[in-house]
Amino acid sequence: MNANTESINIIRVCLLAGKIMLQSGAETHRVEDTMQRMAGSFGIDTSQSYVTPTGIIFSIDGTEPTNFLRISERSTDLHKVAVVNNISRKISSGVLSITEAEEKLQQVEGNSPTYSLFFQAVAAALVSGCFAIMFKGSWPDFVPAMAAGAAGFIAMVRFHEWVEIRFFAEFLASLIIGLVSILFIQVGIGAEMDKIIIGAVMPLVPGLLITNAVRDLMAGHLVAGLSKGAEALLTAFAIGAGIAAGISFL
Repeated sequence: MNANTESINIIRVCLLAGKIMLQSGAETHRVEDTMQRMAGSFGIDTSQSYVTPTGIIFSIDGTEPTNFLRISERSTDLHKVAVVNNISRKISSGVLSITEAEEKLQQVEGNSPTYSLFFQAVAAALVSGCFAIMFKGSWPDFVPAMAAGAAGFIAMVRFHEWVEIRFFAEFLASLIIGLVSILFIQVGIGAEMDKIIIGAVMPLVPGLLITNAVRDLMAGHLVAGLSKGAEALLTAFAIGAGIAAGISFL
């Protein structure tokens, strides 16, 4: 393998690792660090990377062509982040060759979500019910919060499949949560509508996004931190607007 071909392979592997991590919800500084460590393990100590929530810029040398990768879809899959980190550590230890690393990364990229939508909806229901109790709701609010939370989560996933604008999907999901909560109160199931709504919207709250925004700001990645903070703010606004629209039907 000549030097040029090897450099191309290193760039491809580093970009693939960065893409998987960024699409799966990793912080931008973690993505940069992982890419540079992988390049360093393959003998490239002069690599440079610049990552934003929507793109990756990577070069193995200041005089070499710079590579750009656009990231248009992001979700939360911390399992994939952990797997890529494990692959990176094996590369650093010399356990994996560049070809083996690329094969494993391609397998990770092609893996479907770990849990089915049904299982995720069940988990969202349990989380919603528990949060309703945690926020000083009563036990009669537990089941309505579970039902509203599951309905809202499924609606968000399905609407996002039809509409590319995530904030619109979150607005519609919150609207459904508000309407379902009102319905339960109207038929006499549940005691406090506010506790039901608070519990039900918790699976939609951008907790990881807020955490990553703070961590990126603390790491000095101001552009990524501010953009993620703005995204979290818009998500919170969409959730609040959807609930307000639902309550307006009272």
